[in-house]
Amino acid sequence: MGEKIGELREIKQFREWFEKRHDYAKKWKEKNGGSVVGYYCTYCPEEILYAAGILPVRILGSHEPESITRPYLHDMYCPFCHDTLAQGLEGRYDYLDGVTLAQSCLHMRQAFFSFADRVPNIEWSYYMPFPHGVNNPHAVDYARHEFEKFKTAVEEWTGTTITKKDLDSAIDVYNKNRELMMKVFEARKGEKPPITGLHAMEMVVSSQIVDKRDHNEVLESLVERLEEVEVEREIGTRLMLIGSEDDDRSFLEMVEYKINYPATFVYEENCTGARYFWGLVRKSDDSIRSLAERYVYRVPCPAKDWAVGKLLRRRFQHIERVIKEYNVEGAIIAQMKFCDPHELDIPSLRALFDKHDVKHLTLELDITQPVGQFRTRVEAFLEAMAEEDLF
Repeated sequence: MGEKIGELREIKQFREWFEKRHDYAKKWKEKNGGSVVGYYCTYCPEEILYAAGILPVRILGSHEPESITRPYLHDMYCPFCHDTLAQGLEGRYDYLDGVTLAQSCLHMRQAFFSFADRVPNIEWSYYMPFPHGVNNPHAVDYARHEFEKFKTAVEEWTGTTITKKDLDSAIDVYNKNRELMMKVFEARKGEKPPITGLHAMEMVVSSQIVDKRDHNEVLESLVERLEEVEVEREIGTRLMLIGSEDDDRSFLEMVEYKINYPATFVYEENCTGARYFWGLVRKSDDSIRSLAERYVYRVPCPAKDWAVGKLLRRRFQHIERVIKEYNVEGAIIAQMKFCDPHELDIPSLRALFDKHDVKHLTLELDITQPVGQFRTRVEAFLEAMAEEDLF
């Protein structure tokens, strides 16, 4: 008999990294003597930082109540921005040497500038323009130009020269990480997905906060052992989680383990899920351009995915493929409160799901989640689906 997924040492390692992210970064810094840079948005070309010997760490919240960010951010700014800035102001990111942002949205931009200005240990910051319209034919050229400027800024700060060999080596490490996580997600297409949404989230988020080489070692072992996993739980309704950043364990655990109707997330279309790692960097003589192509052509965020002429929104095309390939039966649209790009997408998402006969439920996320209310709503949603299947 195989081991249960939650008992695998690889899954336990992802969870430990996830829960002790700050401890890991501090130990890495002490061991390697390198700088640690926090990044706000997954459009940041981490490979450039990594090629300079820097550890990129995604800035995330703690999902704890906070009351110290109001002097710096409007109340109507999203909870993610308030939560992440609070972590910086409270000293939890006291090991960061720098912070950067690839332009995402107005809310995140203000959180970034406040973080850079108000967190005392930040000695270097860089705001990088990034094309909002990734479907524009000039987007790659624009991004390449900005990536080159970013590379120069990193070199000037660190006093190092990032060679093509350095950059290609970093690209190899990151591509390997993406390939391995895509293999894990591919395994979820089957009738009995070996990994739950909870464990998938911990896998993906831990990859955003630890050295990719360390993460790759554990990932390789997990991929080799997936076929041996004993799926001990009833799969139930096959769900897609779609929407804003969502690394709240209590929510995922509630849906998959603590309600009366069995359900399993088989795919997460968000930036703490597949949107972070889907798509590789194509190797070429122009490594900076190859990076720009990957970040422009990856599965896009709603803030970036606008139709241009005959070019349709790529994110929706990707979602349609996922529905078919992963046999998605229901979708939970988890939108961060006050997140305009995601909120604007909801009517179109509902129409898309209706088109494919995928039932859907919309929930609004906050710094802390009303798990009791969510449980009632999710149970009612799944119950209605189950009763509909009877007729």
